[in-house]
Amino acid sequence: MSVIALTFNSRILKIKHQLAIFNALTRLLVILVLWLMLPILVEKVVYKHIHKSLIEKKQKFIKHLDKEEINDFMVRNDSTETYASFSTLHNEFLQLSRWRRTGTKNRTVFITEPRIIEEEKSDFRILQYQFVYENTPYQLEIGSSLSEIKELTFTIRLFILVVLVIILGITFLMDTVYIEYLLTPFYKIIDTKIRRVNEPDTFDHTPINSHSEDFEELDMVLNQMMDRISELFKKEKQFIANVSHELLTPIALLKSKLENLLQNESLNDTAVDKIAGALKTLDMVKKIISNLLLVSRIENNQYETNEAIDFNELFDHLALDLDDRIEDKRIVYSKEINHNHHFRGNKTLMHILLYNILVNAIKYNNFQGKISVSDGFLKQQYCLSISDTGLGMNDVQIKKIFKRFARINSNQDGQGLGLAIAESIAHFHHIKIEVTSQPGVGTTFLLLFPNVKTIKS
Repeated sequence: MSVIALTFNSRILKIKHQLAIFNALTRLLVILVLWLMLPILVEKVVYKHIHKSLIEKKQKFIKHLDKEEINDFMVRNDSTETYASFSTLHNEFLQLSRWRRTGTKNRTVFITEPRIIEEEKSDFRILQYQFVYENTPYQLEIGSSLSEIKELTFTIRLFILVVLVIILGITFLMDTVYIEYLLTPFYKIIDTKIRRVNEPDTFDHTPINSHSEDFEELDMVLNQMMDRISELFKKEKQFIANVSHELLTPIALLKSKLENLLQNESLNDTAVDKIAGALKTLDMVKKIISNLLLVSRIENNQYETNEAIDFNELFDHLALDLDDRIEDKRIVYSKEINHNHHFRGNKTLMHILLYNILVNAIKYNNFQGKISVSDGFLKQQYCLSISDTGLGMNDVQIKKIFKRFARINSNQDGQGLGLAIAESIAHFHHIKIEVTSQPGVGTTFLLLFPNVKTIKS
């Protein structure tokens, strides 16, 4: 369940980030388009205004134009037959000149050209108007400087850019807050209905309040799915418990009958050996069933976890229980428990957990090898370390050791349930088991306990 929760959580974070990035990129694209289109838009608006102003000046000039005024214009500059005037700021000019082309008709043209006025070169928007007055063609040019327009355009572009960036920042924050608000029910579903669920029986069916029908439907479907999973889990556990319990009775009857047969003095040695082998097989089957029944009870939470456990004392008892096996292989056993760790759990299950790990440390150790038991802290978590100098394992073998009925090699004794039971007990107590091993060097089992207060002795 925790793996599913992590997967969902990583995906929802990606969705949130993708939505925020998409919105930001969309706005950046809009800003870029506006930035590129702004000069064109400004030019059209400004040029329209300039054209209107130039046309009004042209009409005013033409309206009051007469022969005497034209002659007066031309006399002022006989060499070019051109009259020109400009404003003191050099941002406007008016120029009237004779037009030598024949067939001139009244027409108005707008052009943009650079002009030099009193040795100052500047771009102008110019109205050119060719007309005929008393059979004489003339050309009137009225220009308006574009230098101020360029400065105005730059100012407008800068202003709009600043405004758009501010809008982008504000809308990005608003989008982030709103997306967070929209996804709050989904976070709640992940947190309360997936991440914290270790067993289907602990699933919380309380509906999640949401403003979105999609999340409400997801919540409903998830509740239905967990109901089905819970029902299947219950059936499976009940089946294992029932089968395991029911098989113990006929095994006990068979064992009793075979033991009675051994009392018959008429049996020859061959028959006695076969009966003894059958009894040994029955013992193995009984042990497997008992272990399966133990796992089933652990997974069904049928054990109390409110007993105070003293690890120093527990390892002393384990050393006494396994003393014969340790002596047989001349193993050097050392224990260094320096912390009085206050842990509450089930003493019987913790005894089985540590017993199974120590049995493996003895079984796969070398003759005159070593077993070291110690405690300490790792990332502020209390931990127990059980190390041996045995055969060791490779990475492939490490992945198999907690699987039920798994054997790391064909010569292994036992049923392959010891470490599977150990893992179930650890999971029941919220203990994490980490295994490090190196072939020919040895193996270390590290038990990381939930965070609780500890007192150093």
